[in-house]
Amino acid sequence: MNILDFSPAPGAAPASGRVVAHAFTEARLLVRNGEQLLLALVIPVAILVLGRFLGGQFGELATLAPSVLALAIWSSSFTSVAIATGFERRYGVLERLAATPLGRGGLLAGKAGAVILVVAGQLVILAGTAAALGWRPQFSALSAIAGGAAVLLAIAAFCCLALALAGTLRAEATLALANLVYLVLLVGGALVLPVARYPELVQPVLRLLPTAALGETLRHSAAGQPLWWPLLVLAGWLLVGSGVVAKVFRWTS
Repeated sequence: MNILDFSPAPGAAPASGRVVAHAFTEARLLVRNGEQLLLALVIPVAILVLGRFLGGQFGELATLAPSVLALAIWSSSFTSVAIATGFERRYGVLERLAATPLGRGGLLAGKAGAVILVVAGQLVILAGTAAALGWRPQFSALSAIAGGAAVLLAIAAFCCLALALAGTLRAEATLALANLVYLVLLVGGALVLPVARYPELVQPVLRLLPTAALGETLRHSAAGQPLWWPLLVLAGWLLVGSGVVAKVFRWTS
């Protein structure tokens, strides 16, 4: 005779399941936030549309479209992550989630997964919008590899910089500084405008910025011309950013 055992058997889900579930939760929270949606889609789409109808004011669509893709990656990987993490830290969300079976490593992995999901959705929507406006990229196999590597390195580097900011400052200061850095590098970080359109005196400095490295790689990749030096710049920022996060990030405010 078989005896059924209905006693509770609590236990944590597998580690991979916990990370995936948290990634989807984080992604949903990001896309439901009006301010983050403005940064992630509304502003990039507006730049695309204005660039298409104002012509030379924003550059040709062949240059503008990959620049806007770079802007979208920057906004979601840096600004959104910094602001969201800063307020999660302030309200005690980080320390509580870190104490669950998800753990600190799972929490960070889930955040990274959420950013990848959001960026993937952004790129699909923005690339589709640009194509509808007449963008016809000329990717080659090598340029696509360079562009893909730059995107992954940029996401990781920007997230590290965002965590370094959110893990040390108060939430209000993080909000203000993240938006300020977003605007400054949007205008002066060779993200939307190619490095060649800035004064020659500042071009060497701009090439050392992660935003310029991402923007230049995507612009050249879309034209079928792979660039490799920006990958070294992005890798350097990732190395520095991850080291800073490991030393200064605080889970409690």
